Amino acid sequence: MKHRVYFSLGTNLGDRTANLDGAIAAMKDKIGALVKCSYYIHTEPWGFSSDNNFLNAAAIFDTSLAPLPLLRITQDIERQLGRSAKSHDGLYSDRVIDIDILFYDNLVLSTPELTIPHPLMAQRDFVLRPLAEIAPRKKHPLLGKTVARMLRELPRQI
Repeated sequence: MKHRVYFSLGTNLGDRTANLDGAIAAMKDKIGALVKCSYYIHTEPWGFSSDNNFLNAAAIFDTSLAPLPLLRITQDIERQLGRSAKSHDGLYSDRVIDIDILFYDNLVLSTPELTIPHPLMAQRDFVLRPLAEIAPRKKHPLLGKTVARMLRELPRQI
């Protein structure tokens, strides 16, 4: 059975364009068919200070993988591209690549390893802007709001 999965990707170290290109290529190879990818956008770090700005994107894939095996594959891709550690307990740092699962069909899932929909997506401009480009009408299964509406309702950064 095919599932539609929405991802957020980000990088702020090294050749950021090559990092995103490499992650998407690996995802096409290991996850499934790329349905759509946003333009890459430049953003400032969120949740921590860094001199390195981010390049972010959103992508939609069709996959036959279940959520937890999918998570393990995205983590393997991150490691293969040079990421050595994930963020924990709200402590963020510079990273070669970050791949987050935002939505998996309309599934609501909460395990120690994975929460879907992504719990912080509605607070993050760098997630919602590229996602709104490719899936503005996708509805958050818990909030009942579209991606476009969540983006409009974000407090504006000054």
